[in-house]
Amino acid sequence: MIGWLQGDITDPWQHDKRCGLLLVCGGVGYEVQVSQRQWQRLPPQGGSLGLHIHQSIREDGWTLFGFAERQERDLFRELVAVSGVGPQMALGLLGVLEPTALVLAIVQADLRQLCQAPGVGKRTAERLAVELRVRLQERFLGGPGPGGEAELEPLPALSDGSRDDLHATLAALGYEGLEIHRAVRGVAAQGLAADASAEEWIRCCLRWLARSAA
Repeated sequence: MIGWLQGDITDPWQHDKRCGLLLVCGGVGYEVQVSQRQWQRLPPQGGSLGLHIHQSIREDGWTLFGFAERQERDLFRELVAVSGVGPQMALGLLGVLEPTALVLAIVQADLRQLCQAPGVGKRTAERLAVELRVRLQERFLGGPGPGGEAELEPLPALSDGSRDDLHATLAALGYEGLEIHRAVRGVAAQGLAADASAEEWIRCCLRWLARSAA
């Protein structure tokens, strides 16, 4: 498995939204894809460059992705582990946001920032926030920050039937997953019991959502 390459830049290229270069190491040229932000910062052709590498192996071929910093490569690996986020979308996110800014956007569920990346819609941005916020907070930011503990609290243990009815009803009314998650947590913080009826949870969540939108 290739984890690091250092060599001379040859033939930097850009096709549509993909960017890359040929990195010649000891007489062997490796085709490496990089983010647009990384591509814009490349040294002149012929210059020396070292990159941390993520190697993707699929039936239709091997692909190398290069990153200036190990932290950026590790963040890329976290991103592509999320369902629906492929390597090109992950590179797109890293192309528009510096690694630290991207981690903060995910941890803080800043959907507007995340949706700046090509191909990232609101639902994908929500999925990133829901699935990665705790892990990225712990791995890259050293644990919960100011207000982090409240933001990362688990949802109350509703019965399976009540939880399904609640999510189905609010989703049918046009609310997204992250909005529903916040509403349930907010209502629980106001003291509604976990064993209250689904109808009561729906009414209280709608009131909470209406107040938060005001």
